[in-house]
Amino acid sequence: MERRTYSAKSSDVRRAWFVVDAEGKTLGRLASAVAATLRGKNKPTYTPHVDTGDFVIVLNADKVKVTGNKETQKMYYSHSSYPGGLKTTSLKDMRARHPDRIIENAVKGMLPRTALGKLQIRKLKIYNGAEHPHGAQNPATLELDDTAAR
Repeated sequence: MERRTYSAKSSDVRRAWFVVDAEGKTLGRLASAVAATLRGKNKPTYTPHVDTGDFVIVLNADKVKVTGNKETQKMYYSHSSYPGGLKTTSLKDMRARHPDRIIENAVKGMLPRTALGKLQIRKLKIYNGAEHPHGAQNPATLELDDTAAR
């Protein structure tokens, strides 16, 4: 009997929709669970070079929790490509202006820096409130393991 390694094809992938409430969740733990779901690592048909992941909707992005002194000490950097064009923004300022980018940056840092990673980050939908326009997709609740590493 000959055994072959299964390799998923993009035409065989069935994508589900998941919703997760970020209120009171720790940023890093939430981001790692969301990144794994976007990549499809929770499926038995995971294939590294094929986008087998699901869509993820994150609600209440403005109420995500961070530990320690990250609220004032964590900085986000961007550069305009001009001399002296480095801009720094603290997490506190980012939460006030664009709270959805906190989760987006955390998840994006956990995805591959390839064309595949760009496809996977597009399946992430982040909203500041508790409402979202994706009710027609009947999203299931994404269960997070809150007991790990405590």
